[in-house]
Amino acid sequence: MTPEFHVIEYPAGIHCLDTHYHRPRLAACYLVREGDQAALIDTGVGRTVPLVLELLQRLGMRREQVRYVIPTHVHLDHAAASGELMRLFPRARLLVHPAGARHLIDPTRLIASATAVYGEEKFRHDFGEILPVPAERVIAAEDGLTVELNGRPLRCLDTPGHARHHLCVYDQKSRGLFTGDTFGICYPELTGPAGPFALLPTTPVQFDPAAWRASLERLLGLAPERLFLTHFGEIMEPPRIANQLHAWLDVSECLCEPLDAATPVEEIRQQLREIYRERIEAARLPLPTDQVLELLTLDLNLNAQGLAVWLSNRQVARASAA
Repeated sequence: MTPEFHVIEYPAGIHCLDTHYHRPRLAACYLVREGDQAALIDTGVGRTVPLVLELLQRLGMRREQVRYVIPTHVHLDHAAASGELMRLFPRARLLVHPAGARHLIDPTRLIASATAVYGEEKFRHDFGEILPVPAERVIAAEDGLTVELNGRPLRCLDTPGHARHHLCVYDQKSRGLFTGDTFGICYPELTGPAGPFALLPTTPVQFDPAAWRASLERLLGLAPERLFLTHFGEIMEPPRIANQLHAWLDVSECLCEPLDAATPVEEIRQQLREIYRERIEAARLPLPTDQVLELLTLDLNLNAQGLAVWLSNRQVARASAA
């Protein structure tokens, strides 16, 4: 059954489409329209595909008018539908970080690793069928690569931290950044008196605090006016969101400093959950704390797993340097 269609229209021809990954308002992809051409930034999952086609139909656009598909990175909530959409968009090119290109050309490893984590049945339910993208239609987007959408520049920027294969897209017309996960998670339900409540997604397996700090500062150097988050929607005041993420990076490192690679994931999760509770209560969010924690169950579990992987990688790096 096709999920409910929900789109938010922003100025400058930007359309935020709910991908219905797990629940409404958890993840989005963005259609950027300039005249008779369009680019899709992030793709959602299998069930997102008919929603993208419906959006094009509502805008009076044909499939061949989509010129670029741009997953910010190859985590499957951002890129699972890449192959299917490229099959449907005959004139599109796929722009992806050079370190992620091979995984979308041959998604065998992506499928195997995700199936190992979720199990085959849940993997199929959550992500759908992962189709390969023909290599000749893939552009490895080196740092600074700029493509034009009817003369509208879209600039790809290398932004490691959440993952080494992560890029963000700067749109000069809107003075906006399509940030994938680099500017974190700001669910609409968690906007409090001080504005959006940002979370740091330390998802496995390439969390890198130092690289993430550098990416945030680099992006702020562009003086963007707005952020378009995959999780979720348009966010203003980029410096304030960056400050929250810097604080989360500090918290993550402090939590992990006394721990080592032998620390059970469940112990990390419990400690992280208490930190979440403290910060949620301090933010005076509109929902009860226990309800917020329930809403963040998926994020909490993934973030604890990511910190466990980072602890293991850190231990290996320290041993090599000794």
